[in-house]
Amino acid sequence: MAKSKRKSSPAQRATPATTQKAAGQQSATRQVTAARKAAGQQSATKQGTSAQKTQTPPSGAQKTSAAQRREAVRSQQVASAERNRAKTRTGQSQSRGRKQASPPVSPIIWVAVALLVIAAVVAIFFYLSKQPASTSSSSSIAINGRKPAPAQVVNQVTNVSPSVLQAVDIGNVTTKPIYIPGQPALNGPNGKPEFFYFGAEYCPYCAAQRWSMLVALSRFGTFKNLSITTSSASDVYASTPTFSFYGSSYSSSYIDFVSVETTTNQPDGNGGYVTLETPTADEQQIVNKYDAPPYTDQTGSIPFTDIGNQYLMIGPGFSPQVLEGKNWQQIASALSDSSSPIAQGVIGTANYLTAAICMTTNQKPASVCQAAPIPAIEQTLNKTSFNTGSPQLATTGIASVAYIKRQD
Repeated sequence: MAKSKRKSSPAQRATPATTQKAAGQQSATRQVTAARKAAGQQSATKQGTSAQKTQTPPSGAQKTSAAQRREAVRSQQVASAERNRAKTRTGQSQSRGRKQASPPVSPIIWVAVALLVIAAVVAIFFYLSKQPASTSSSSSIAINGRKPAPAQVVNQVTNVSPSVLQAVDIGNVTTKPIYIPGQPALNGPNGKPEFFYFGAEYCPYCAAQRWSMLVALSRFGTFKNLSITTSSASDVYASTPTFSFYGSSYSSSYIDFVSVETTTNQPDGNGGYVTLETPTADEQQIVNKYDAPPYTDQTGSIPFTDIGNQYLMIGPGFSPQVLEGKNWQQIASALSDSSSPIAQGVIGTANYLTAAICMTTNQKPASVCQAAPIPAIEQTLNKTSFNTGSPQLATTGIASVAYIKRQD
């Protein structure tokens, strides 16, 4: 039987030398692999050891040192708190000691202190009550138009003491009322004798005369809603402090008061002043007849006053110069001093006006008309009259005073 022959592979046909070489290479490969594994195990071991070192808790000595530090801090805090409490107790003890050492305050001292406080409050109140009202501090400050009159000023002007009225007597008066006999009676809206005034707010002579009119008329009745104003800031005796009757009211059981303020104190831009009031036909007739010769040598002069058609007063009783440099409060306060130039002019003129009014009211009220010096002044008024048959003045006692001609 024939045997079959199998072919051998190249590997099987390798020589012994080749076989040995391959075995050597395998051995070297295994050695390298083993070395790499060993190196990796060593690195991992190092890392694990390092992590163990990091996580290893402190030793017993370290634990003891930290506890000691914490205990020392607590001891310091406790000691500091004790010192603070000791200081507080010492301060309170000293304060109590001082309080206990202070002698008790006598009730007499407390009463004296209370009385001093009360006296100081009263003194302050009295001082403030005597201060001037809040009007213009200087008469050089003009008022355009009108402002409500301060109550204190009105009270002082409308309630002059009877003793001052008597002491001033005829005062220092330059123009007096004149008697015009034989004229028809002039009665007002309520049938009583009429006191008719014709003037203008710009007029400085009217400004002076209004002070006297207020004093006189307040003895027979009562004003309401009075205003203050000044004369023109560009006229002679510029910005003279005064009152305005425009918008006011007057009530009396003895006399009717009628006033016409023709213009304001504000320029109209045409050389005149802004129109304020226009007289009625009857009022204009009075002005045309009596504010002209023979009763005055300057037709249309203001201020013009007609008291019942029995007495005329054309012009102011005193010069506005007396009021220069003063404000409303200063003028009103001066009326309590009978020797002051302001009282001599304002009150002296008011006494003459009062006497003329009493002659038209049949001496009513008696409390006014029979009080000195009114009866004595009445005796002189009837001797001061015009000779209506001549353009010349009779004995009038009128001094040289400039009047203002009204604007037509």
